[in-house]
Amino acid sequence: MAIGAFSAYNLLLRAPLLPLPFALVGAGLIAAVFGVLFGLPSLRIKGFYLSASTLGAQFFFEWLFTNFHWFSNDSLTLTISAPRLEIFGHDLNSPAGHYVLVAATTVLLYWLAHNIIDSRIGRDWMAIRDMETAAAVAGIPIGRRKLLACGVSSFFCGIAGALWAFCYLGTTDAHAFDLDKSFQVLFIVIIGGSASLAGNFLGAAFIVLTPIALDLAVLGLRLDGVIDHGTVTNLLHIIFGVIIILLLIKEPDGLASLIGRLARLLSTDRLKRRAS
Repeated sequence: MAIGAFSAYNLLLRAPLLPLPFALVGAGLIAAVFGVLFGLPSLRIKGFYLSASTLGAQFFFEWLFTNFHWFSNDSLTLTISAPRLEIFGHDLNSPAGHYVLVAATTVLLYWLAHNIIDSRIGRDWMAIRDMETAAAVAGIPIGRRKLLACGVSSFFCGIAGALWAFCYLGTTDAHAFDLDKSFQVLFIVIIGGSASLAGNFLGAAFIVLTPIALDLAVLGLRLDGVIDHGTVTNLLHIIFGVIIILLLIKEPDGLASLIGRLARLLSTDRLKRRAS
C-alpha cells in the first residue's frame, strides 16, 4: 500500500500530463514488481514462516520512504499530499468526487478479481491452497503461480494504498503504513474469509463499522460519562481478539462462509415449509 501511494504520487508529480487512471495502474504495477520480489521466499517456505519473512518488506519500505527524501519530493515533513485528482477534465477533489473515484475503482478491481478467479490461474491457486502436493502432481507450476499470486495481490494493494492516501487521508507519510495497518488488513481477511471475494467486503465493513457501533452503544446507554475513550479502545481490541479466535477455531473461512451457511439453512427450512 505504501509503494502504491508513493508511486502514484511521484508519477503524477513528475509526469503531470499522465492521466490519473494510468498513474493508479502504474502504481499498482510497481507494487506488483516488489510484491513478486518479496514473495520469492514463498518458493521455499510457507505458512507462518512466510508471513514472518515477508514482514521484512514492512520495515524496509517504511525505512526507505523515511530516509530518502526524493520519494516525498524533498519535503521537510516527509509527507506527501494528494495531487489534483481529475479524469479527462472532471474535477474529483470534492468528497463526492473522492467517493466516485473509489467506488468506480473498486467495481473495476472486483470485476478483474472475479475474472481472474474464474480463469485457469484462479483454479490453479485454489488447487494449491487445498493441497499443494496434489496440485504439483497434476502439473500445476507451483512456484510461478505463487509468485503470480504475490504480484496480483500487491497490484490490488498498491492501488488501494494510493486511494487510501489521496482520497481518505489527503496527506500522509510512510509511518501511516505501519505494522498496525498491516494487521488491520490481515484481520479483514481473517474475519471476512479468504476463500471468497465477498469476504473482503464483509471483513472491511466489520473492522470499520464495529468501532462506530460501539461508540453509539456507549452514547445510547449513557455510559460516556463512565467509560472513557481509552477503555472503549481497549474493549474494541478485546472484541476483535475474541472474534478472531472464535472464527479461527469454529469457522476458518470467516463471515462469508458463516453467512452462506445460514442462508442455505434458511433456504432449506423455507423449502421444507412449502413442501409441508
